[in-house]
Parts: sequence; structure tokens; C-alpha cells
Amino acid sequence: MSAVSATTKTSQLDLSNIKRGPIVVALIIGAFVSILNETLLANAIPELMKTFEVSAATIQWLSTAYMLVVGVLVPITALLQQWFTTRRMFLGAMAFFLAGTVVSAFAPEFGVLLTGRIIQALGTGLMLPVMMNTILAIYPPEKRGGAMGFIGLVIMFAPAIGPTLSGLILDSLSWRWLFYFVIPLAVFSIIFAAIYMKNVSEITKPKVDILSILLSTIGFGGIVYGFSSAGSGSWSDPEVYWTITAGVIALILFVLRQLKLPEPVMDLRAFKFPMFSLVTVLLVVVMMTLFSTMMLLPMFLQTALLMTAFKSGLIMLPGSIINGILAPVSGKLFDKFGPRVLVIPGLVLIILAIWMFTGVDVGTSTGYIVTIHIIMMIGISMVMMPAQTTGLNQLPRSLYPHGTAIMNTLTQVAGAVGTALFISIMSHGSKNYLSGSSDPKNPAELIKGMISGLHNAFWLGLIIGIVALGIGLFIKKTRPPEGEEGRMMGH
Repeated sequence: MSAVSATTKTSQLDLSNIKRGPIVVALIIGAFVSILNETLLANAIPELMKTFEVSAATIQWLSTAYMLVVGVLVPITALLQQWFTTRRMFLGAMAFFLAGTVVSAFAPEFGVLLTGRIIQALGTGLMLPVMMNTILAIYPPEKRGGAMGFIGLVIMFAPAIGPTLSGLILDSLSWRWLFYFVIPLAVFSIIFAAIYMKNVSEITKPKVDILSILLSTIGFGGIVYGFSSAGSGSWSDPEVYWTITAGVIALILFVLRQLKLPEPVMDLRAFKFPMFSLVTVLLVVVMMTLFSTMMLLPMFLQTALLMTAFKSGLIMLPGSIINGILAPVSGKLFDKFGPRVLVIPGLVLIILAIWMFTGVDVGTSTGYIVTIHIIMMIGISMVMMPAQTTGLNQLPRSLYPHGTAIMNTLTQVAGAVGTALFISIMSHGSKNYLSGSSDPKNPAELIKGMISGLHNAFWLGLIIGIVALGIGLFIKKTRPPEGEEGRMMGH
């Protein structure tokens, strides 16, 4: 199916009289519930290990399996969105998420809890691309920044309040309440979406290529699994390097197959649009730094400064709230001034924050850490959604599902790779410090070792941040290739 024929088909769908407000509200509620869940369990890990009598290596599967399912599912969403209506996709995603939440809430053993988390991940994996594709479909390019800003508010704010909220719940209730609390929210989201969600995409039902889906699953799954395992284990483990190798080989075969198929599962022709390609690379680099920093900072607060999970969550809350407030503002500014005035200063702020992190130690005040985190989150609010919108704006409508699937997949993989890379650098730096220590088992020395490794990881983050700034200097405002975009939507 050519891009032109797909565009012609899509144009038959009349979106001129569609009510955007209720659709956006439905998307925001669904996204908030599913994304909040990603960090809600973080504080409950020690309690879950005791309850189910499992090791740290086993319990981390609650996080690894979640990332793995999302990483495997997202590439296939481009195909699914051409087979099922927006409404069915959204309601299906929320139904999976609700079912997984109920299974997790009443899990009698660890295996059942893990199954529940995997079902939840199916919902989240379907939700993210559908959400972005819907915004692209119902808003003309000149108004997308503001809409994407509201989505950005949810994507950043929901996971940020997760640790604080779970800390509050766990102070007085059991871990099961982390799931009980989410059930009514998920039910409300399904009811609201059932009333207000409309279909905004044309069903083309392209041919399903089973081999492509298998290669995609092995490719993205192998890479996410391998790097996630390395982050919690060792790079020398055969399980790590063989799964990464298998993933890379499968991914190369997947790419080659997509370039030959007349109806690819993931249409890589999106990379023919230079700003989409540039922004995708930029987001991969930024996400590596972001995921890693969000992982390293709580470890520093809880291990080096001996804070409770609840207090570390509170410290990260001001920056996250400010980020949430600024996301829609950045979107409106993007609509008015374009991406450069936001993305370049935003990257400078991210670099400044990482540089400040390279100097933290046990004597660092809480106020200083809150300030650094606020600077970083302001920078992220200026970069993420404006850059994403710029890249997607250049694509023709037929490539929207593929563009959103490509971006979501690669950022998910970047998060797994970045987290594993930064944690292994921190561990290596800590071991190096302790190998030269006269008393390596002394708790004070262990903390110093951890801080030494942390500094190494942040220095790498600084280098990656500077690379991102170099890429960001080339970003510019884009327009979709077809001039009928505005008229087609009744604007």
C-alpha cells in the first residue's frame, strides 16, 4: 500500500465536526491511570519480597517484564491501528489494563502477580501510540503543540507522583491497596471513553506478515530483555550477551524485510523525512539520560543520604509538578514560535542539571537536590513534546501510526539501554573505589564507593547531553507534505 493511496483513504474520514475536548479528556484519564501504575509499585518492592519470599533478582521481573511487553507490543500497534478503530483500540487497551490490575490485586502468589503485571503492560503498550496518533489525527499542525503539551503533562506527572502516592498508601495499608486504588480509576476511564471516544482513523486492513511480527518480537524483546538483565546482573552473563546478539540480528532482518514488503508492519519510509529522523535520534539520546537519571537519583537519596522511599519521592515531587504545569505552556509556545526557542534552551538546562549532579555527595543539602531536579524537569518539559511534535508534523497522515510506533518503540528501548548502561557504570565505579579502600566493608566507605560510581554515571550523562544539544541545533519547524491537511479536517 503506497503512502498516497493510504492518504486518499484516510481523507474519506470526515473529522470536521468532531468534538476534540471529550476525546482528549478520555485519552488523558486513560494515560494517567496506566502510566501512574509504572512507578506505583517502586516503594512496595521490599514488602513484596517478604510477602512472596522471593529474591531481588526475581522481584525485578515485575519491572523488566513490564518494559519487555511494552517494548515488544508497541511496534505492532501501527498494524493494529489499521485493523481496529481508535475507539476499539482504546477500550481494548483499558480493558487489558483493568483485567491486569484485578489479577494483581488478588494475586495469591508471585507468579500470578507477575501475570497481572504482564496483562497491565499489554494495556499500556497499546495505549501510548493510540493516544499520540489520535492527537495527530484530530488537530491541525498549528494547534498540535498545545494538545501534545497536555499529554506531556500526564506522561511526566503520573509516574512522578507514583512513589509519593505509594509511600502514603503503604504507610497505613497493604501493598494490595496500590491495585485496589487503581481499579475504580480504570473503570471510570472505560465508562467515560465508551461515551465520548470516537473513531478518528481509517481502517485499511493491510496484510498481516507473521514473519515480521516474529522478527520484531525477537528483535525488540531481545534487546530490552538483554539490557534490562545487564542492569540487574552482569554484562559477562551469557544470557545477557546472547539475547542482545539475537535481538540485534532479528532487528536487522526485520528492517530488511520491512523495506521489501509492499505493506510493512512498521513503515520505515518515515525516516525519509529528515526532521522526523533527526528528532527520533534526539529523543533516543535524551531518553537514555532521562530514564537513567530518574533511576539513579532515588538510589542516591535512599542509599547515600539514607532517606525513606516516601521522602525521596517527596523530594522529586516539586520538579515533577513544575514539569507538569509547564508541559501545556511549552506546547502553546511551540505552536506560536516553533521548536528551536524551546528545545535548545531546554537541552542547555538538562546539561546544566546533569553537571550539577556530578558534584553531589553525602553533604549535599536537600534544597540543592530539589533545585537541580527542578532545573532538569524544566529542561525536559521544553524538549520532549515540542521535539516529538516537530518530527511527527512532517509526516503524511498515512505514516502517523508508523511514526508514533517508531518513536515509542525506540524511546522504550533507549530507556532500557540507558538504565542498564548507567547502572553498570555506577556499579563498576563503586567496585573500583572499594578495591583501593583500606576498609571496603565499612558502611561509610560503601556509601563513598556508591557516590564515586554515581559521579562516573553522571559524567557519561553529561557527555550524552552535549551530544543531544549538538543534534538539537539542527531542529527546525516542519509542515506536513500534503497541503490538503487543514482543509481535509475542516480548518
